[in-house]
Amino acid sequence: MHFGIGLPISTPTTLLDWARRAEAGPFDTLGLLDRLVYDNPEPLIALAMIAGATNRVRLQTEVLIAPLRDPALLAKQAATFDVMSGGRLALGLGVGGREDDHIASGTDLRTRGKRLDEQLEIMRRLWAGKPFNEECGPIGPAPRHAEGPEILFGGFQPAAIDRVGRWGGGFLAAAAPSWAGKLFDTARASWTAHGRSGSPRIVAQVNVVLGDQDLIDDARASIGAYYEFSGRADYMVDGMLTDKDQIRTTITQFDDLGADEIIFYCYGRDADQVDRLADTIG
Repeated sequence: MHFGIGLPISTPTTLLDWARRAEAGPFDTLGLLDRLVYDNPEPLIALAMIAGATNRVRLQTEVLIAPLRDPALLAKQAATFDVMSGGRLALGLGVGGREDDHIASGTDLRTRGKRLDEQLEIMRRLWAGKPFNEECGPIGPAPRHAEGPEILFGGFQPAAIDRVGRWGGGFLAAAAPSWAGKLFDTARASWTAHGRSGSPRIVAQVNVVLGDQDLIDDARASIGAYYEFSGRADYMVDGMLTDKDQIRTTITQFDDLGADEIIFYCYGRDADQVDRLADTIG
């Protein structure tokens, strides 16, 4: 089992401190959420800066809302990141469900799934060094591998999870162990159905906060504000893990389900959470 840290989005200026602490500990991945109409750092830019301040950890978008972005430019950005970071980028992708994000980007919420599939086809073609179209040539730089950086997909519906097998990569599951197992099985079935060898990388996401009551209250306020749009903010607040025993139990549950990695998403602002989490997972 591998572990990662989901970086807090509320205070971008502290993220390098978080990243350096995580790399010094038992963590293999740093993840960052994506929104457009929200007070959060843009993940590719933030993670690129973190890449320059670290040497080992994987930098993972969780998830980048691809339909908000131009596919040719995204392909170029991801390839540049991939090469300059020594292959440490993992491009977690999703379609996004917030209407305001799509309004601001001028994209259609109703066709976001179709758009993502079209984007993936374009990006894979460009990463392989092929022309953009008959009127436009290839777009560099070339990534480290012809298929591009590692891609993971987030989602809950079967059509979304089926991208894991169709395009290769892995699956990001923002779900509790009680129902994540079914999602894992769907991702693995997609992998097999599309004739992939081996198995997909399965990554679980868990919201946590470790610290005093003031820190816990701040984290609950932050996660509540982030999920206010969904009508499920109270559910997300109540599901946040706040003590070591809860976290250790959840690790065991995801291990039993065959998860390859757990990303602990921290909504509190105190970077000492990294050290507390390191102590918790031993």
